[in-house]
Amino acid sequence: MDYLKRLQDERPVLFWVVLLAGFYFAFQVLLLVASLLLGGFSLPAWAPLALVLGGLVLVARRQQGSR
Repeated sequence: MDYLKRLQDERPVLFWVVLLAGFYFAFQVLLLVASLLLGGFSLPAWAPLALVLGGLVLVARRQQGSR
């Protein structure tokens, strides 16, 4: 964690590029896992995206309610 804080202070552009790349990679992995899980059910191609986005909304709402 200290490394990320130091990187944010010293090189903010690199920090944001790494952060955005990490979020993109994590989202792609979630989509891959969701498509593998839902692949056998003959659902439309947008179903994994809806599942991942719905899960992210559910997590965000739970975090908002816990404050």
